[in-house]
Amino acid sequence: MDATRRRAGHGRPALERWGRFVAAHARPVVIGWLVLIAAGFAVALGGLGTPSLFDRLDTGEIVVDGENQAGRAVLSEAGGSGFSTHTLLVEGVDTGDPAVARAAAAGVRDLLAVDTVTSAVNPFVVPDGPSSAAARPMFLHGDPGSGGFATVVTFDPDDTAEQEDAATAEVDAVLDRMVRETGASSSERGGLRGLVDRIVHQVKVDGQRGEGIALPVSFAVMVVVFGGFLAAGFPVLGAIASISGALASLLGFSYLLDLDATAVNVVTVLALGLCIDYGLLVVSRFREEMRTLLAGRPAADATAAEVTEATGRTLDRAGRTVVFSALTVAISLAGLLFLDIDFVRAVSLAGVSVVVVALAVALSLVPALCVLGARRLLRRGTEVASDTGLFSRLAEGVHRLPWVVIGVVSALLLVLAAPVSGMLLTASGAELLPKGTPERTFFEDLADGYPTLAGAQVVVVARAPQAEVRSWAADAAGRPGVSSIDPVRVLDGGVVTVPFHTGDSGTGEASRALVDSLRADRPPFDSWVVGQASGILDFRQAVAERAPWAVGAVVLATLVLLFLMTGSVVVPVKALVMNVLSLGASLGVTVWIFQEGHLESLLRFTSAGGLENTIPLLVVAFGFGLSMDYEVFLLSRIVELHEQGRSTHEAVVLGLQRSGRIITSAALLMVIVFAGFAAGDLLIMKQMGVALVLAIAIDATLVRMLLVPATMAVLGRANWWAPAPLRRLHARVGITE
Repeated sequence: MDATRRRAGHGRPALERWGRFVAAHARPVVIGWLVLIAAGFAVALGGLGTPSLFDRLDTGEIVVDGENQAGRAVLSEAGGSGFSTHTLLVEGVDTGDPAVARAAAAGVRDLLAVDTVTSAVNPFVVPDGPSSAAARPMFLHGDPGSGGFATVVTFDPDDTAEQEDAATAEVDAVLDRMVRETGASSSERGGLRGLVDRIVHQVKVDGQRGEGIALPVSFAVMVVVFGGFLAAGFPVLGAIASISGALASLLGFSYLLDLDATAVNVVTVLALGLCIDYGLLVVSRFREEMRTLLAGRPAADATAAEVTEATGRTLDRAGRTVVFSALTVAISLAGLLFLDIDFVRAVSLAGVSVVVVALAVALSLVPALCVLGARRLLRRGTEVASDTGLFSRLAEGVHRLPWVVIGVVSALLLVLAAPVSGMLLTASGAELLPKGTPERTFFEDLADGYPTLAGAQVVVVARAPQAEVRSWAADAAGRPGVSSIDPVRVLDGGVVTVPFHTGDSGTGEASRALVDSLRADRPPFDSWVVGQASGILDFRQAVAERAPWAVGAVVLATLVLLFLMTGSVVVPVKALVMNVLSLGASLGVTVWIFQEGHLESLLRFTSAGGLENTIPLLVVAFGFGLSMDYEVFLLSRIVELHEQGRSTHEAVVLGLQRSGRIITSAALLMVIVFAGFAAGDLLIMKQMGVALVLAIAIDATLVRMLLVPATMAVLGRANWWAPAPLRRLHARVGITE
């Protein structure tokens, strides 16, 4: 159904009517958004006296239901959790000096006097003295003559964060005195809670840095793209509105779900990128519609009626594209809800809410700003842009050699995707922070000098008689990956643990091999295998169980949406295939960089031997949505032209010419946004940023500019094929011009 008949039969389309409403109420719309922006930031950042978003963030650890989490719960109930410990490491001490022993023992007595401290120990207060076997693990490298020892303080695990903060301040004062009185030449201290606090802080720092890079650089690029500060400022103001909405929505979700710290950057970067993309599209289409109406007349001659007409047309056309794009991104993110992983579901829900905010900004705030600045947006001229240029020549060139382009580009994408076959997932702790960070250095030194205190890489937690567990443990040294086994430990409630050391960080091949062995050939009593490698295995199993449902739902919904847009079953299937190639290539290069350790110096990171376990999920979901975003940008133009009677060849050439600049500019801006966050220090955000930079760059160049026009040239009229029943269905319910 064409636009003329539709309007004659049913009045103006809904989006056009909405555009005219926005044009008539532009000033109140902008004022209302400014109030919402201020309120969003005030609420999210604690400006109204309420807890800020960053005060409510959960640990930097992502957990899933499974054996590892169940075993940890048993450990916690039995008093075996190490989360509430605070440890001091000192070096350069004469451990044989009686004055040192007195100072260390006095320190422990004072530590035990602090409210909420449940235990404090160092080698000078163990029952049999510092020369005993029980004291050795608390000396540096297990050697009393090494000149170093540890003091471990444990807080009541039921303390509130405020209680533990107050107690930590008192504990640190005692530890400071102990360092002075023992004559230590150096010292460091830390614990898991301090590590989590640092990760949360780093999320905030990286987010501010990323936004600090992305917003001004994006603005500068848009000044060049639009040829003026005003037009460039509209999408940036929209992006600021979207960030405000993203932070406010995350604060709301923090009361419903345990929200991981990294979710903040993941969601705000999506908000920033989408709003810039949509703002760019709306502002560009508004200027195009105004130029068409003015047909060369001076911008100052534009009437209010023409501005209203241009706004209505913009939202009827570009607005429809934005709606389709937002739906595709929301669908890809909603697919994550099928996975039974709290962090992933939180990102999914928050991401969908951010897409809604970005859509609202693009359909109201940005067009209202265009209305208020309409004449200034066109001060560089009102001539209609030529239908020939760089992108039309590119399309013509591709159409001359389509099979060559398809073969070369497809082969290149497959080569880039090859490293995915060897991808390993990991779950880093202190390794998320860059080398040299005090918290990371503390845990590295603890693992190197005090391996027993640092904890075993794999622990078997059992509810069984001690004798039976000890008998089993005596024969377990031959298990794959085992380097040593600590003595069996008895906890409260009849819980017994067997700590295994593997000599790696807990996520390496030795730990994984041991976990596989312990789960395949289980102890003859009730037990759980606990450790980072066990958690990774649970994560993989949780994804494998639900992934088919997630993929199936996203694929089906995307096919239906693109069918409603194009009336074809060929174009949607082709879009999905090309997205798989594009995402595979971006993940392959990400594996090559971060897992294999290439470009460490350039990107300022240290390889953890794999990708953080949520990265493939988030990259596929976000990358798929953003790839379909650009697919919709391009297809909407091609479909519009095809419905106007153009041949497939003409529609592709002209569609690429009219949308190519928007797609490449939007992609460049999105690359800038993600590159800003890739410049952060937190490893998981660096991996996410780099992976999405690759996904967008590969998709916007190799796929949209080359592969799409090449395949459409080869298929010709077959692009628009659909079975007769579906053609009749599309005639009734399809969303077209």
